[in-house]
Amino acid sequence: MQQIDFRRMHPTDIPTVMQIEESIYEFPWTKGIFTDCIRVGYDCWVATLEDMIIAYGVLSSAAQESHVLNLATRHTHQHQGIGRQFLHHLIDIARLKSSEIVLLEVRPSNQAAIKLYESTGFNEIGCRKAYYPAPNGKEDALIFALQL
Repeated sequence: MQQIDFRRMHPTDIPTVMQIEESIYEFPWTKGIFTDCIRVGYDCWVATLEDMIIAYGVLSSAAQESHVLNLATRHTHQHQGIGRQFLHHLIDIARLKSSEIVLLEVRPSNQAAIKLYESTGFNEIGCRKAYYPAPNGKEDALIFALQL
């Protein structure tokens, strides 16, 4: 497994984050969403390898609950354990914030992410109908939770 470094996301990182976001998602977040997440104080992080941003994640925490809002790895660095390292990093942050549970949503079509979450101890607890935009309408979101 490669040694990656984590640091807080800076506004100057957003163009690179957007390049990754737009290259891996059919319906990407906007620059404004990332800017707002930093502005309101969410835990926005990037993972770097030799000073190149290879992954990023956004975590919101309140009332003993944390929510993984976004977690993505550069296409060229997927399937190398980086997403797993990053997920553990976000879980550690949730613990530091005294969260009792970590929540996230995932598309049922994203089987790689589902396998990652399940292997990390997350359990499916529900479904949000027609949550995500999709080419032919909307796709549901599976809700996963990890008790800390």
